Amino acid sequence: MIDAARIKTLNDDEPDSSGGYVLYWMQHSQRAYFNHALEHAVRLANDENEPIIVGFGLMTDYPEANERHFAFMLDGLCETAERLSERGIKLVVMRGNPDEVALKLARSASSVVCDCGYLRHQRQWRERVASGAGRRVVQVEADVVVPVDCASDRAENAARTLRPKLRRQWQAFLGDLREIEPVKSSLGLEVKGDIDPRQPEAVLESLDVDRSVTRVDRFRGGTGEARRLLSRFLKTGLAGYQDARNDPSNPQCSNLSPYLHFGQISPVEIARKTLAAKSGTGKDRESFLDELIVRRELAINYVVHERNYDAYRSLPAWARRTLDDHKDDPRPHRYTRSELESAETHDRYWNAAMNEMRKTGYMHNYMRMYWGKKIIEWTNTPEYAFSTALYLNNKYFLDGRDANSYANVAWLFGLHDRGWPERDVFGKVRYMNDKGLERKFDIDAYVDWVEKLPEV
Repeated sequence: MIDAARIKTLNDDEPDSSGGYVLYWMQHSQRAYFNHALEHAVRLANDENEPIIVGFGLMTDYPEANERHFAFMLDGLCETAERLSERGIKLVVMRGNPDEVALKLARSASSVVCDCGYLRHQRQWRERVASGAGRRVVQVEADVVVPVDCASDRAENAARTLRPKLRRQWQAFLGDLREIEPVKSSLGLEVKGDIDPRQPEAVLESLDVDRSVTRVDRFRGGTGEARRLLSRFLKTGLAGYQDARNDPSNPQCSNLSPYLHFGQISPVEIARKTLAAKSGTGKDRESFLDELIVRRELAINYVVHERNYDAYRSLPAWARRTLDDHKDDPRPHRYTRSELESAETHDRYWNAAMNEMRKTGYMHNYMRMYWGKKIIEWTNTPEYAFSTALYLNNKYFLDGRDANSYANVAWLFGLHDRGWPERDVFGKVRYMNDKGLERKFDIDAYVDWVEKLPEV
């Protein structure tokens, strides 16, 4: 059963009885398993005694995407195509803006089902499809535990204000999702894309994309790999997670953020398996679920309610004011964006963090905080620090260009935080220093590990 709160009709059009299939426009939820939008589309197709086509628009000039991101995504789409085919469902992948691809495929569809995207351009795509499809368009929210509108109708100030709202509801949205087989196969339909998702290497080679950041070996895309990492984490990483999760020298993390970013695994599936896990304590599970649900869905709340989430002016007024008061303070060190990107600073801990990002597409969360705080300290203005942190974040992280990216960068500058004792450069915005790393962790072990990573 799919909870009705996940389902939203986006227009007033009726289904088109002349259509030959139900279209599931899959854009954000790039998976064939535990996908509420997909299962709703299958049920709808079965009710109408029609096959289901899954359509995906591959946009080679997607904002800030590069080879690293495309390689990971294509790995996942290959697996998704194979699994859908096993269920008698064709995946049609076309080059082009996703909304244009969806509208093209919708011409022969009776109804359209789509998943939910939260960034500005993703919402605009869905608005254009809803207004131009000429048949009913239904959106199913498949990549959060608690649907956004159920969680809160306003921008939340901090995790502490959203947490109780989510906790009151999340158990109701953690039900199982049963797969239903389509009554009609779509594999024989004459609906073709111009990309074969089962040939990810050939597709990647053929795409005209930014090659300045290469693919990584640390992560391989796909639901199967996400499930493997989750299983390993629940067996070996959940026990002690509450205390160990912040230690970059001995990381005890799930490493699932890239898979969540590309919709290759459902947060509901992760939460259900975490609650059923036999390892760890109640506090460990609570701490992990707080990261998975509260922190992640706070970021989504931010981008939904703050139109300028990617701009410095979106920061809280108190934070901008205190940073402006200190913008002319002497900086102990100043670096250009190029020097930062090349990890050419005096700080070996910071350089290690930057190199982990460059080499692997990932960085331990505690080091992400330290990394970002030092960009504020070492650049000429807070505005330039903001744009630099966001630029590097989105360029190198596999999970960049995500609601979490925008909220986490803004957090560095005071979002979802409070004022702290005033100091140079930062004003009342939270400060971090290398002494904290040395006091809390074996930070030299982290640096040594990064230095042994192969160059890319």
